[in-house]
Amino acid sequence: MATGRLGIADLAGGVNTSLYTVPANTFSIVSLNMCNRGHTALSVRVAVCSTATPADAEWIEYDVELLSKGVLERTGIAMAAGQILVVYASAVSVSAVCFGIETSTA
Repeated sequence: MATGRLGIADLAGGVNTSLYTVPANTFSIVSLNMCNRGHTALSVRVAVCSTATPADAEWIEYDVELLSKGVLERTGIAMAAGQILVVYASAVSVSAVCFGIETSTA
């Protein structure tokens, strides 16, 4: 079971990125930080889903404005085995970091 940093990415603009997938027979409690390193505001999205392409109902943040040098933080995200944390930024210069704890369901 992993603890600490579970996934990181330097996001490409306009593309969904699978940041972290919960292993089989495990559940996870995670936090997510998205940091805009750029000089202009942009939009970000976050989903907890069963595939790398989120359905409309799976977004937990959608087109939230992330100001220049700003941070979006979501904590206490409960994820079941096989679920994927998907993140998106409308432009480049966004770092995404997922950290937390994995716990066995067995």
